[in-house]
Amino acid sequence: MTTKTIECRAAAARCLAAVSNGSSLSQQIPRFEQRVIEKDRALFRQLCYGVLRFYPKLAGISKQLISKPLKNKDRDIQMLVMLGIYQLSEMRIPDHAAVSTTVNATKALKKHWAKALVNGVLRQWQRSPEELLEKLSPAQQLSHPEWLHKLLNKAWPDHANKIELANNSHPPMCLRVNQQQGSACDYLQQLQDKAIKAALCDHAKEGIRLVEPVAVDQLPGFNDGQVSVQDEAPQLSAELLKLAPGQRVLDACCAPGGKTCHILEAEPRLTAVIGLDIDEERLSRVEENLQRLKLKAQLITGDAADLDSWWDGKTFDRILLDAPCSATGVIRRNPDIKLHRTLEDIQQLHQLQFSILQTLWQTLTPGGLLLYATCSVLPDENEHVVARFCGQQDDAEHLPIDASWGQARPYGRQLFPAENGHDGFFYALIAKKT
Repeated sequence: MTTKTIECRAAAARCLAAVSNGSSLSQQIPRFEQRVIEKDRALFRQLCYGVLRFYPKLAGISKQLISKPLKNKDRDIQMLVMLGIYQLSEMRIPDHAAVSTTVNATKALKKHWAKALVNGVLRQWQRSPEELLEKLSPAQQLSHPEWLHKLLNKAWPDHANKIELANNSHPPMCLRVNQQQGSACDYLQQLQDKAIKAALCDHAKEGIRLVEPVAVDQLPGFNDGQVSVQDEAPQLSAELLKLAPGQRVLDACCAPGGKTCHILEAEPRLTAVIGLDIDEERLSRVEENLQRLKLKAQLITGDAADLDSWWDGKTFDRILLDAPCSATGVIRRNPDIKLHRTLEDIQQLHQLQFSILQTLWQTLTPGGLLLYATCSVLPDENEHVVARFCGQQDDAEHLPIDASWGQARPYGRQLFPAENGHDGFFYALIAKKT
């Protein structure tokens, strides 16, 4: 047991406390990770992501074990308890090491008074885990907030359990091979030559799924733009757009730019590609990706729902609308969603999605195609938005997607997150009548 190892758990407890108080994991991970020695950073990330993936269950267990609720200023101790239970229940760390390092992390947090509390709680969990788990609600047992558990079971009674289990799993690392520089099969051979185990994705033609994640600097040709990191589900968008030379294409809500770059890789003879996003800082990430891949697009900062803020009046032949959503299809990559999203958010998002769809429709050329996409698995953000739009828009025609992936819906096609597979995603294709 070293001071450095203890500091890793203390840093994770502080990071999780900040997230539980309303901050995002993506903001807090870099802030606290730099305080952890390099060899412990993988463990630090595993602890933070793992606790958040199982947060509803861990919170339900710790509530049974801590008789008097802790004050908000001691949220780090609450998180330390959850860290301990997570290690004991979900990780391969020996029990004695998990308990001792977690208990001693109270010293690094400068809260010596909590040592007995943390030790006692973890010992109680070790003595009666089955009894404690039996007292949890079905939603807590599946590590989901009650509102989301109910929505999933209502919308997808035959799939909800698998969706929730996938949401709790570690996501695979997927790659998109730049087809301007070679094929997925050729790149797979390069990975094999480097002893990096991988396989072709099931549906995305340029997709490769790694058996184990690796740092990008280990990927052959990454810095030369030969490959990008992108899940299989969003890789399906480029083919669905039916791109052809001479088209003007809009990628709305485009950051961080994976789909923008894929569009340019798939059809280099487009007349123009416009990447639009409301967040200027996030657009800088799109520019970085374009530069690495040696691609060019016009990037505009603007609100997709406000044409006056960005549109020059020239229509588009193709529009990809990756609409703002609850991200309930990518919870395993963003597990703080389980803490921060609420039922009220879903209706607000529905209205925003519908508004953006209505607005962007004005910029589509007659005969053009709009691809509506989200990384949500909730019908209110997906097929219900498209159904409402097509029901009110006389010149809109929904085009069914004939594909080997996902579930065909009355409007669009739904992908569920799959363990060791793609993320949850939704696509709907709408044509503008001439």
